Amino acid sequence: MSTRKDKFSKKDRFFMKVAINLAKSHIGLTGTNPSVGCVVVKKNEIVSFGVTDINGRPHAETIALNKNIKKVSGSTVYLTLEPCSHYGKTPPCTNALIKSKVKKVIYSVEDHDDRTFNKSKKILRSKKILTKSGLLKNETKKIYKTYNFIKKNNFPYVTGKIATSSDFKIARGNFQITNDYSKNVTHQLRYKNQGILTSYKTVNSDNPQLNCRLNGLEHLSPTKIVIDRDLKINLNSYILKNNSKKKTIIFHNSKNKKKINILKKMKIKLVYFKVENDNYFDLKKVLKKIHGIGVHNILVECGKSLTQKMITQNLFNEFYFFKSNKVLNFRYKIDVLDIKKNLNSRFKNRKFVNTYLDKNTLTHYY
Repeated sequence: MSTRKDKFSKKDRFFMKVAINLAKSHIGLTGTNPSVGCVVVKKNEIVSFGVTDINGRPHAETIALNKNIKKVSGSTVYLTLEPCSHYGKTPPCTNALIKSKVKKVIYSVEDHDDRTFNKSKKILRSKKILTKSGLLKNETKKIYKTYNFIKKNNFPYVTGKIATSSDFKIARGNFQITNDYSKNVTHQLRYKNQGILTSYKTVNSDNPQLNCRLNGLEHLSPTKIVIDRDLKINLNSYILKNNSKKKTIIFHNSKNKKKINILKKMKIKLVYFKVENDNYFDLKKVLKKIHGIGVHNILVECGKSLTQKMITQNLFNEFYFFKSNKVLNFRYKIDVLDIKKNLNSRFKNRKFVNTYLDKNTLTHYY
């Protein structure tokens, strides 16, 4: 039973929770589009449902309405996000709702895309469709934290990651210091981000693959983006040799025509970028350019130098700090305790949580 203060019933809450769980199931799988959950209810029974498809299309509303088209007329539709009202690569979802003759639409939170924000309610109401919003909005806002940041700021959402020994050291070379639990979390981060940013130094010293190697999710591996001012990257590195899908980008400021031609033949996308007065790239401008290219979620996996620069410039929205139980016995190792201290300082007014992955510790700053 609803009250004047609370305009939603227990049944409304139940059906919206189903929609929220649907949306959560495809987080990180829908490209630049948000993962939306849609539940169609008639006579207190779910007659259809949908979630934004892999890579972002079709939208959840289209899937749900077409799945049981004969029963959607006169129904109530529960959505985690305001339905789109603009023409893009697909027609507006508001049109689909109107055409399907639904009776009521309840969505949880507004879509901060300027083309849609707060417009759908007016459109649907003009067609005599009862429309409400705000149901379980505090829970749903967490789902769209990344998406809303990108839309509001026209800037990528940046997540950092580093793995250290028990005494806060990192080694040069491709050496796995953390356990398989930590490794799986890293691969989850990779498929949930469209791009992965690193430096040529990391590529040359570690020769990383920078892909997702979780079964069934390999095709969601991120675009590799390398900061390499002078084009010093090793031409035999894994990410260059395995660029069949043309998903490697290098930001540079080099006039080395020979190497430029070689990289172009390897189908590497080269972005010539100007350096600032300190003879280095403005990293904020680089990130802005990456957003313009169409990569909106970025995972940063690199060494100490680039990581420190980005922490100092406050460019991380989140950070995953993995600490192993192992001690490095290599001659060449780098102390990164100051990174931990800087993260504690930068995120002191925000949140962090420690998770124990067997004998590894993950500190998640957000």
